[in-house]
Amino acid sequence: MALTKEDAASTIVKFGKNEKDTGAPEVQIALLTKRISQLTEHCKQFKKDKSGQRGLLILVGKRRRMLKYLQRVGLEKYRSLIKELGLRK
Repeated sequence: MALTKEDAASTIVKFGKNEKDTGAPEVQIALLTKRISQLTEHCKQFKKDKSGQRGLLILVGKRRRMLKYLQRVGLEKYRSLIKELGLRK
């Protein structure tokens, strides 16, 4: 259910400055988005998994807070990230 090392590494390289740049907000938001999509598919399959649904809501809230931070700090980075990840905002 968690991200594989290969998926995480490719996401970090794609959105970060280098392969060790895991602290950048863009990288963290991209990783959260991948986890959210995986957990969404899991919750569609197992409708009675309430703890999975709770975890999904926690991740969505965390991503929303990080997006607000990125919007406040770097508006152009925010807009490009939203476009690249295909988020609705």
